[in-house]
Amino acid sequence: MASGKVVRIGGASGALNDSVIAVPQLLRVPGLNYLAFDYLGEGAMGIFARLKQMDPASGFLPDFVDLHIGPYLAELKARGIKVVANAGGLNPEGLAALIRARGAEQGLALKVATVSGDDILPLTETLRAEGVRDMFNSAELPERPGSFHAYLGAFPIAAALDAGADIVITGRVADSSLILGPLIHEFGWGPDDHDLLAGGTVAGHLLECGAQVSGGTFTDWQDVPDWAEIGFPVGECHADGTVVITVPDGTGALVSIGTVAEQLLYEVSDPQAYIVPDVVCDFSGITLEQVGPNRVRVAGAKGYPATDSLKACATFDAGWRSVALIPVTGIDAVAKAERQAEALLRRCSRLLAARGLPDFSLTHVEVIGTETAYGPRRQALAPREVLLKIVVDHADMGAAMQFGREQTTAIMNMAQGTSIAPIIAAPRAFPLTDMAFCLIGRDRAQAVVRLDGAEVPFTAPPQGGFDPAAIVRAPVPAAPAAPGTVAVPLIRLAWARSGDKGRLFNVAVIARKAEYLPYLRAALSEQVVADWYRHLFDDPATGRVERFDVSGIHALNFVVHDAQGGGINVSPRLDAAAKSMAQLLLEIPVPVPAALAAQLGE
Repeated sequence: MASGKVVRIGGASGALNDSVIAVPQLLRVPGLNYLAFDYLGEGAMGIFARLKQMDPASGFLPDFVDLHIGPYLAELKARGIKVVANAGGLNPEGLAALIRARGAEQGLALKVATVSGDDILPLTETLRAEGVRDMFNSAELPERPGSFHAYLGAFPIAAALDAGADIVITGRVADSSLILGPLIHEFGWGPDDHDLLAGGTVAGHLLECGAQVSGGTFTDWQDVPDWAEIGFPVGECHADGTVVITVPDGTGALVSIGTVAEQLLYEVSDPQAYIVPDVVCDFSGITLEQVGPNRVRVAGAKGYPATDSLKACATFDAGWRSVALIPVTGIDAVAKAERQAEALLRRCSRLLAARGLPDFSLTHVEVIGTETAYGPRRQALAPREVLLKIVVDHADMGAAMQFGREQTTAIMNMAQGTSIAPIIAAPRAFPLTDMAFCLIGRDRAQAVVRLDGAEVPFTAPPQGGFDPAAIVRAPVPAAPAAPGTVAVPLIRLAWARSGDKGRLFNVAVIARKAEYLPYLRAALSEQVVADWYRHLFDDPATGRVERFDVSGIHALNFVVHDAQGGGINVSPRLDAAAKSMAQLLLEIPVPVPAALAAQLGE
């Protein structure tokens, strides 16, 4: 291993709809080696599946070429900057062909590799017969999924780079593999280098969401200089598994211990068993050090052998949905909106019954502007301007379409002050895509690597053997004998970040100073946090929260189970992605000594 070598990787996209400002920024970085694009949030697989159903030659978005890399192909080739992206979706070879064609138009001979083998749709019937079930709710796997893909790892990406690829396009891989693959290629890490693979995974986890590590969605939003010119991150990666997170000069970014800590635990369940295909990572001993302006060094990741299984995700049709967004303004706006919702649902249910159709499988009403997300802690507000949101689901498209039509009549035959939102121009019904997750044996999904259409010999390295008993759980220190006499809002003591993962969400709470952590531990028990989110659980009576201690960064991580309304694809809530859950928790009161409260200005 070349210990002095630094590999610079730019995190150029956190989702398929991320900003086009990333690439020109990152190309200003001297010595940049790679651009990594994460396109495949779980919800994207359903979109790509529907695209491929409509056109077998599709299954990916040409935006990746048209907007993200097409205008810069000549510079990327001239500077030797390689690209790794999971933008291939359900058709990596199709996207690779488009990239080659675009390069040829510019007189460029690009070597484009693909990683496939993640598609396990043909195994559906076999896995169902074997009794494989959803890993979260134990439901049967869908009979006819639209897509079914295993999460592959980083070694196939490294093999494609070893073969000389300029650009590597994958289907479903673990997000962090887009960064770990280049590091395996550059540093020669092997499958048994568990701590190094964990360090590379941490770098990948920090970079994969783009500007979320460099000021995007940060608790202290006022400290971020300029959202319009937010800087996308660069990881300066070292052979010892450490990384310095930074950004291009001249952007509006903020890279601090707070921004990096929030992203480190974003969408993480057990921080001591963060499982990816190539390694099981322990984040609990990671340390963060501010080593310069917009420069944070990350070290201390520990790794264990990979598990014997791979995670897989199936998408499937879940009926039809119609959404009404109805502005209501004036005296008694809230009462008028609530009455309109009741009346529209009652009318449409009667119309369904008259046609011999069952009632809606789901109805959901929110009067936006009245703090519906706060449940029992909402303020008593009387706004004179609200947005009424009504969601209905039905197995029959016509039933959903009928509601979509009827909701527009409120402007004519219901409350005065009712208007029509621009949503009227949108489809009156749209298909719902749900997801199921399961575990399969590693031998069920064999990665295939191709370079310019020719198969590259690749044999997955032997992996597996993870033993949960190997994880050492440090004892949690006892709470302070006198935890405090003055309650201050959590935001004065901590940063926090939340995000959804299917039917659960996590909330990471990071102490602003190490000495605040004991007060957080004392105040934020599993029971207290569960009660705070009680109104959001699918079943409030059985709502469950797990708490994990992450002492290296002075943090607590909470996993809130069965509280996401079915997950981002099907949740009817205003915040289907659970991005606001940390905001809710940041208002919880935390008892502290009077002297500390005085220091905090309370």
